[in-house]
Amino acid sequence: MFHVQKPTGPKEAQYTSMTRQLKSLLEDERDWLANLSNTASFLAHSLHDINWVGFYLLKQNELVLGPFMGKPACVRIAVGKGVCGTAVAENRTQVVSDVHQFPGHIACDADSQSEIVIPLVVDNKIIGVLDIDSPIVNRFETVDKEYLEQLASILIDATDWENICLDV
Repeated sequence: MFHVQKPTGPKEAQYTSMTRQLKSLLEDERDWLANLSNTASFLAHSLHDINWVGFYLLKQNELVLGPFMGKPACVRIAVGKGVCGTAVAENRTQVVSDVHQFPGHIACDADSQSEIVIPLVVDNKIIGVLDIDSPIVNRFETVDKEYLEQLASILIDATDWENICLDV
């Protein structure tokens, strides 16, 4: 049984603890669905001040909802649309301090005020995104971006992606 220890202290220390915990959580499992599901749950129970965390997987030219924790969400997002679609189109992490100021923001959860979206890249190809929302404006900073990208990298490296059904 895995026990999530909600980290405390400075953000860097929290993320260092989360890095160790995520590695431990994923070390004996390689299945993509199991790892996405456990990672979404782990992040939801570890991060402070968030209201939604999950994955969208790229199928053809749209993102399709994957494992998540939070209120029911938008099921499909076109590449280039909203924060998630922009992360894919630009192939870079999007940190949005105030989602209401982001042109074309897609409001899946009306409580969301800020958002970070990290592209998931496997073999130089985007397969999806990690999407995290917060009910607080300016929730995500540079330190969050750096460590969440590291956590996404741990997930990518710990997972076998060969059997993922993306219909690319």
